[in-house]
Amino acid sequence: MKNIHKVAVLGGGGRTGKYLVNQLLKQGFSIKLLLRNPENFTLQHSDIEVIKGDALDSYSITLLLKDCQAVLSTVGQRKDEPLVASVATSHILKVIKDYEIQRYILLAGLNIDTPFDKKSPKTSMATDWMKTNFPIIQEDRQKAYDLLVASNVNWTQVRVPFIEFIDKNSEISVSLEDCLGEKISANDIAGFMITEMLESKYSRKSPFISAI
Repeated sequence: MKNIHKVAVLGGGGRTGKYLVNQLLKQGFSIKLLLRNPENFTLQHSDIEVIKGDALDSYSITLLLKDCQAVLSTVGQRKDEPLVASVATSHILKVIKDYEIQRYILLAGLNIDTPFDKKSPKTSMATDWMKTNFPIIQEDRQKAYDLLVASNVNWTQVRVPFIEFIDKNSEISVSLEDCLGEKISANDIAGFMITEMLESKYSRKSPFISAI
């Protein structure tokens, strides 16, 4: 998919998203960035177009995705705010179909379950903890996965353990069955998402990635 040149990014103002934006710029991509508060985003670059809006708003998603060939999302759930995972995914899937966009890569946690999982006791414990302590958020994120599966879009959902917000690059493990490590850097997450956007090795799958 070497003809991807403009990428829509959700969550680009967040801690992981900033690594993603920086790597996209270094690799020469143009970016359309959805931000609720653009005034708080300090990075200025000629290849960034900012769309002021919210992932919960279908019109904002329509504006964001116009003229893009791929969508990358690191959007997370904010405390005490409306559930975002399934609503944003629903909007994105609709607009992707309307605009015939090639790729959708999104970030998720270990707690998502798929039929292909063979989670270790440690990963299962982390999943159960999320289900017990944040059941509504967990259900919403699982619903987002179900929406992906029901679509015919070329998506990849990247599941990650504890995120370190550092520039470090490590060798990473990738598994469709279990998370093999306990942490990963935001830098490595960004690199994997961009590579997967271009190569589609895990099309319509939910790989776990972690540092070795």
